[in-house]
Order: sequence, then structure tokens, then C-alpha cells
Amino acid sequence: MLDLGRPEPITSHLLERACADSNIRHGFFTRLGGVSEGIYSGLNVGLGSDDQPQHIVENRNRVCHWFKQPPGQLVTSHQIHSTTVVTVEEPFSADRPKADAIVTGTPGLVIGVLTADCGPILFADPQAGVVGAAHAGWRGALDGVAECTIEQMEKLGATRSHILACVGPSISGANYEVGPEFIDRFVELDPGSTAFFTPSERDGHHLFDLQNYTLNRLILAGVTAHGSGHCTYADEEKFFSYRRTTHNKEPDYGRQISAISIVDGG
Repeated sequence: MLDLGRPEPITSHLLERACADSNIRHGFFTRLGGVSEGIYSGLNVGLGSDDQPQHIVENRNRVCHWFKQPPGQLVTSHQIHSTTVVTVEEPFSADRPKADAIVTGTPGLVIGVLTADCGPILFADPQAGVVGAAHAGWRGALDGVAECTIEQMEKLGATRSHILACVGPSISGANYEVGPEFIDRFVELDPGSTAFFTPSERDGHHLFDLQNYTLNRLILAGVTAHGSGHCTYADEEKFFSYRRTTHNKEPDYGRQISAISIVDGG
């Protein structure tokens, strides 16, 4: 196995400061610090990719190790661009459920979402000891996966005004061109959505600011939120990107993980 060092995830200053005394740890992991090779080079954790299974397992174990948790404590779902949220109290024993967000109040679990341009969102209510992770591509963001995650956290005892959220590395507006039928979906739901679309050089096409659209939805939902500002498409060294892979005509792509945990034992 090619060893490319240890993971060094990006963290949110907002979450770090607020969660310092509550044993909540989080990280937006890059592709750096893993053992995968070739087009998956680095920390590919995508169970749905064609990477060598033993490499994916080792990479996922490294994520657990960073959280100071044993292998097997990492919980991820089968993501389908939905608004489905699952509450977990233990690792999945069989097939992963189809869902795009996970919440928990159970110490020791590492919950995460996989992305390769879509927006990962990490949530925490440090006072209630409840955390969440959501996968927000354009469809999930539009349909309300962030709001559904907040509602599920409230069912575990979280208070909306105490919830903090960070939108992690995802494709930026400068690199996300979409067609005319795309913007119509958003404007139909909310005419104000036009603020997140900028005309591109191609007639009828626009550049879509997914990051700030998602951030705005979080703020309107009543939580304190910010964005990391990192673009997955632009930074090939640090991030996997579905759209970059498509433009490069590569056969497959890796996935990075964003994860959060109430660390068992402090």
C-alpha cells in the first residue's frame, strides 16, 4: 500500500470554539492522508467507487483513528440525493439505509457524509449533545435536507437556536455551470433564488453558487451557520471532484468524507 501520510482535515472555527468543552470533534477530510492509488490517490472513503476494497477500509479506519475511536465506529449511509434523515445509536449491522443525513446523541459514533462536489454540512448543538451530518447536492439543498436534519436533531433534544452548522468544501459558483431548466426549478420554489445564479458565457446558462444557497437556507432555518469557502473542483490536490472527473473523461472518482463525533471518553 502507498502511504500518503495521515489525515489532516479542515475544521470550522465556529464549531471548534463552541464545542471545545463538550467532547464534540469534527473534520472536513480532504483526499490527503490515505493509501489509495491512481485516480483514487489518497483518502478515498467511497464504498461505491471501484477502488480496491482494502484501501477503502484502511482509509475509513484512519478516519476513525483521527477521532480516537476504534474501527467500525464510522457510520455512513447509502446516499441518494434525498431529504431522508436517519437517527443512529450504533453502527449499521447490515446494509446501509438509503438516506442523506444522519443524526445522533450517542457518544463514540463517528457519523459522516461522502461528497465529491456536493455540499457536506456538519451540525452540532453542544449544549444538548446532539450532532448531525448532511449531504446537500443541488437537489437535496433545494428539497430541504438541511431543514430536515435540524428537525430530526430537535427530536433528540436539540434547540434550534443553539445549533451550529458549517457548509464544507464543495464546488464553487465559479465552476458550477448549469442549464436554463435548472434555474427554473429554484425560481419556481423561491423567486429570490435568482440571487445565487450568475449568467455564464453560454447563452441561457448560469453559474450556480451552491455553497451560499445552502448557507442561506441554514440561516433562514434559524441556526448559526457559515461556510468553509473551499472549492472541490478547483483544488485537485486536496479534493475529489465529480465534475472535474467528468471533464477529464476519467472512468471513476474518489469521495472525501466530512464527519463529526461526540468523542467517547473525552
